[in-house]
Amino acid sequence: MSETWSDEDYARIRRDAEAIVARYPDFPRSALGPMLHLVQSEDGFVSPRGIALCSEVLDLSRAEVSAVATFYSQYRRHPNGQYNVGVCVNPLCGVMGGELIWEALSGHLGVGHDETTEDGLITLEALECNAACDHAPVVMVNWEFFDHQTPASALAIVEDLRAGVDIHPTRGADRVHTFKEVSRVLAGFEDGHADEGPSAGEPSLLGKRIAEENGWRAPRVDEPTDSGATPAAGTGRVGEEHSSAAHKPATEADVSPEKVEKPGVDEPDADEPAKEEK
Repeated sequence: MSETWSDEDYARIRRDAEAIVARYPDFPRSALGPMLHLVQSEDGFVSPRGIALCSEVLDLSRAEVSAVATFYSQYRRHPNGQYNVGVCVNPLCGVMGGELIWEALSGHLGVGHDETTEDGLITLEALECNAACDHAPVVMVNWEFFDHQTPASALAIVEDLRAGVDIHPTRGADRVHTFKEVSRVLAGFEDGHADEGPSAGEPSLLGKRIAEENGWRAPRVDEPTDSGATPAAGTGRVGEEHSSAAHKPATEADVSPEKVEKPGVDEPDADEPAKEEK
């Protein structure tokens, strides 16, 4: 990779960078995050020439730009694959099969965490929670959700990527776009795919549906009590029918937690001399 862009490319990228800065007239430094995604949309990672551009446009030192680029894991400091395949191995996904999915993909692709296949197509990543526990185990490809995966279905995904077949997320966009294309969206430039497909699945909406069927709702802070006084912030309207504030305590610990003794903890004998530590 060249140390600099061509004059034409530099002018185009510089215009985009300045458009990002214009979104933050009072705090131009806030543009740094989206600008780093812009760099990735061009180079596939936060390149030295991209750091130089951010430094120049925002009047920051290269060290200041690098400090942000190295802090957040979504910014890559070496070339990323066209498709970033992230496997959630956090406890819930892990026990539901995430660990098995990781082992299958890592062995099949011959790469480990944050490593890229020799053809530059796939970067594999072990992720600590995709915030989709109700669809566990979850795999993400360029941050699009593939829910309720198995080792076999995850292997089918990467084989489709290798074959150049469009893959279709469980939720979100109709198909998965490349790492560079998604990076441009993260930089704040819409691609027209935001309203494709469902954004939430049935497990995520189940609680909302049950609440609507039963007429349940959370208490509002600004609703006055029967006495006419407005409750303090965070207290809600105590005792309102169908509100969470009306639920009765289930255990003694709910009423007086400080009075509940911890089970299985032996109190020391006052008459027994303390044992010396060796």
